[in-house]
Amino acid sequence: MKLIYVVIDGMGDLPIEELSGKTPLEYAETPNMDFLASIGRLGLMYTVGRGIAPESDVAVISILGYDPYKYHVGRGPLEAYGSGLNMRDGDLALRCNFATLGPSRLIIDRRAGRNLTTEEASKLAEAVNKLVRLESYPADFEFKNTIGHRGVLVIRSKAAPLSGKISNTDPAYERVAGLGVAKMDVRMILEDCIPLEDSESARISAALVNEFVWKSHEVLDGHEVNRLREAEGKLKANVILTRDAGNTLPKFFNINEWYGVRFACLADMPVERGIARLAGMRLIELPPPSGDLKHDCLIRAEKLLSTLEEFDCFYIHIKGPDEPGHDGDFMLKAEKIAIIDRYFFGSILDKINLEDVVVCVTADHSTPCKLKAHSDTPVPVMISGDKIKSDGIKRFSERYCQRGSLGTIERGTMLMPILMETIKAI
Repeated sequence: MKLIYVVIDGMGDLPIEELSGKTPLEYAETPNMDFLASIGRLGLMYTVGRGIAPESDVAVISILGYDPYKYHVGRGPLEAYGSGLNMRDGDLALRCNFATLGPSRLIIDRRAGRNLTTEEASKLAEAVNKLVRLESYPADFEFKNTIGHRGVLVIRSKAAPLSGKISNTDPAYERVAGLGVAKMDVRMILEDCIPLEDSESARISAALVNEFVWKSHEVLDGHEVNRLREAEGKLKANVILTRDAGNTLPKFFNINEWYGVRFACLADMPVERGIARLAGMRLIELPPPSGDLKHDCLIRAEKLLSTLEEFDCFYIHIKGPDEPGHDGDFMLKAEKIAIIDRYFFGSILDKINLEDVVVCVTADHSTPCKLKAHSDTPVPVMISGDKIKSDGIKRFSERYCQRGSLGTIERGTMLMPILMETIKAI
């Protein structure tokens, strides 16, 4: 029995008045996921735990079966590893965003309008790497743009090891018990990086990050790319926000050996790819996101079907609904969910034998449009297949999943053992 485990980024939401009290998932046209719901078991899940609005990395670690309080070391190292940057224990890695900084440290937009092209970001990153030098402590750095406004920074000390026990300069996220979580009440001011422990290593690390942020801002603010963006009426990408520092890679158990299966991953974002590689999954190569969700879904469907016989389990991470959730655009979020249903699920369902395959569909977290941020809202989850005892529920949405036999899964770490038990028991 095979497993197709599909995680749809930020799909969960809350009822929206303009949608007659429906969520974007409930409002969207999703005949293929509804079909799977009709032959499956449904429920809700807190992907980390009640009261925690997780970042994607924390949530993904959890729903792949790793206790984030035990295994999580900061998103930075995962991004670095997934982006192909070398990182050794004692190096400092941070997830970054290109953002727009105005007067008095005011952050005008955390993502520089979300329209920074890879070509623009690459030119900006090249300038930062060429022109910025760290002088507060013997160290050098490597900054890499990844996808869109996103990037990753690795600082390497030439003397003592650096510490990941430092705060974010990105005001939208904070660290709680070592985990990156979204703030509910955000004051959009560029923050100073401060040590989170009383150690010389943490003080040095925080000082290096602050030095990098301000020196890179000086380089970026007058860069030709930003002069052109400003002339075109676009926001400058003139500051680099940092968050989720870490100074070591996590030591995950090998998921294949742990469960006795062969796991493959289809994901294109660095953090999900980093997590999958560290877990021991085989990465199936995908092109970078094209900006055309239909195209990206068709590629995923094709790659899945062409490798279906080679592996037992597939972890498939699909972007799409998260960004319009952050933008508060509930109609676009519903449209993207419908595209995933039509072009991913619609492309595979008539080509796989549900007698031999279990399909699980869920989200890594909720991104409610009314909040424009991740929340602790539980996400819908279904486990489906011809040999699953059906709940007899005809729709897949938060409201219908409340009635399902899976009930409310209190921690995301509980889902993977359920899935492994399901495919081995049938």
